Amino acid sequence: MNWINFLHIYQPSDQTRNILERVVNESYRPIFRGLLDIEKIKININISGALTELLSKNGYSDVLDDIKKLAEDGKLEFVESAKYHSLLPFLKEGEIIRQVEKNKKTNKKYFGKVYNPACFFPPEMAYSQKVAKAIYKMGYKMILVDEISYNSGKTLPPSDKLFVVEDTNLPIVFRERRVSNCIMSATVRNRADFFNLIKNEDKNNYLCTAMDGETFGHHRPGLEKTLFKIMESTSGNHIFFSELLNLFEISGKINPTPSTWATTVEDIDKGVQFYSWKDPKNKVHQIQWEFVGYLSELIKKKKISNSLLEKIDQAMASDQFFWASGEPWWSIEMIEKGAWAILQVLKLIPEITKKELEKGERYYKDILYTSFYWQRSGRIEGLSLKYKESTKIPFKERTLEDGKPEVYYAFIDMMKKKMKKATSEKNYERAILWRDAIWKLETKNDIYDAIHAVDLLRMEVADPELVKLMDKYKKRYEKLRPGQPEQRKA
Repeated sequence: MNWINFLHIYQPSDQTRNILERVVNESYRPIFRGLLDIEKIKININISGALTELLSKNGYSDVLDDIKKLAEDGKLEFVESAKYHSLLPFLKEGEIIRQVEKNKKTNKKYFGKVYNPACFFPPEMAYSQKVAKAIYKMGYKMILVDEISYNSGKTLPPSDKLFVVEDTNLPIVFRERRVSNCIMSATVRNRADFFNLIKNEDKNNYLCTAMDGETFGHHRPGLEKTLFKIMESTSGNHIFFSELLNLFEISGKINPTPSTWATTVEDIDKGVQFYSWKDPKNKVHQIQWEFVGYLSELIKKKKISNSLLEKIDQAMASDQFFWASGEPWWSIEMIEKGAWAILQVLKLIPEITKKELEKGERYYKDILYTSFYWQRSGRIEGLSLKYKESTKIPFKERTLEDGKPEVYYAFIDMMKKKMKKATSEKNYERAILWRDAIWKLETKNDIYDAIHAVDLLRMEVADPELVKLMDKYKKRYEKLRPGQPEQRKA
């Protein structure tokens, strides 16, 4: 197994000092200091230029020094991205190139000659062919995308060869969800768990995990220690992105499906791959993107200075859209910050008319009025309650008793296979876990679990395997149902 382990770290350029301090002390410092103590490791890191500047400005240069030292010691390879974490598929090609060039310039300033990325990571792993073409023009050697972009998630991408994007010669690297999600969710807690998870991985293939760095220590306290144990015990298997082209052949061209690392097959079927950031039924999203479109139209007519372009790029950060999704992520503070940033940019546009500015102010107010109305009316509370309550309905009721027997029996069947396999391997603790999971689903006692048995299975089994099993039951019951999560996982 050739393991490409990738961590992405990012904070908004206007992040509050208290939150930044927590993330630094709970995550960044422990992670990079811990990695320095492990011999013969290779890790791939993306740090947004916005975060690099933020850390320097707020007195956390020691974090940057540790990252640089890892790179100088040959333990770390940088991965490129866009400076202000914008959703690149919704930018013009020139804007994409500008944000990427700014990211490179900023990080080059702080990290020097060791900053030499080969691979490109689009923020939120938001992919489109327009993004691929822009990155190819800039000379990057490969692009990282989620596995769901291969064949729209219906089959898993092969991991023994590489492909290039159609109309370019840009190689694609696919992130594997199953292993990434098992690590991030803390299902894997030690070396044994990790080796059990990857035991079916071909030693000659590549495995690419991609995770948010803040998960380790900040979102999940103590998980950074698990990361260290896993990396220490697998050090001989680590590779950098830049080594891939020497190890695997290009076998053809494909056209990956536009997607993000949060996209589901159901999203693709509905044509809403960017659902958490641009939901066509979300009124707040609609006004936000209209406001962005209005700004774009205004600046086309004007001569814009470099300093103003910088503020425009900052205002395009993806956070404001994500926190307006309401399913379940919601923050009026983040929504207002984003709208205010765009409004302040409008005010700086040369020779802007009073009428043009007033229209911008109406957009700003409409975003706030709609957001506050949603909150006061109970809409957000309802969405949150629906999200939280969905697992309180027994899985059996949500599937078998709701006309979806193929879903229910597919999961039960797979759990039985897992139980038998664990027994044959004398992993009796694991066998008992699956035995109890089956009993809970059959008796409707699954609603009391901290980690639902169905979610646990999804983390261990790739979606296409479950879909294939469901197809078998679909034919039996002559029903066509989607094989996707019953509740949204943003």
